[in-house]
Amino acid sequence: MKHESFDFLGYTFRPRKAINKTGQVFVSFSPAVSTHAAKAMRQEIRAWRLHHRTTQSVEDLARAVNPIVRGWINYYGRFHRSTLSKVVLSHLNEYLIRWAMWKYKRMRRSPRKAATFLARITRSRPDLFAHWRLASIKAGATGAG
Repeated sequence: MKHESFDFLGYTFRPRKAINKTGQVFVSFSPAVSTHAAKAMRQEIRAWRLHHRTTQSVEDLARAVNPIVRGWINYYGRFHRSTLSKVVLSHLNEYLIRWAMWKYKRMRRSPRKAATFLARITRSRPDLFAHWRLASIKAGATGAG
């Protein structure tokens, strides 16, 4: 099989594991965000230069970022949302960690402290960022969290 996948409208269609109504696993030819589209989204996140917006609060960042991220989630997250989360939305979280490290002196050299700080905000306000809602929905659906 020479051609097993193709890209169309920002999705890559290729064989993927799927589960039918009875719970059986089978191979389905289904879409997920393409590598080209994911790369473009990561480049846009990089262009925002969030980590240099130290004069803004986390709420200001959320107001600026949420409309765009919500659009990505609504379009690319329709199929295989986990792929979008792993490839793009985790990248946004890394930039938020960098923002916290630049903004707060006590976190300057500790990504772990910055990640803990953002995790605390995520627990107290899970709807602050659009992509944080996905994690809280997933945690609520599985019963963990």
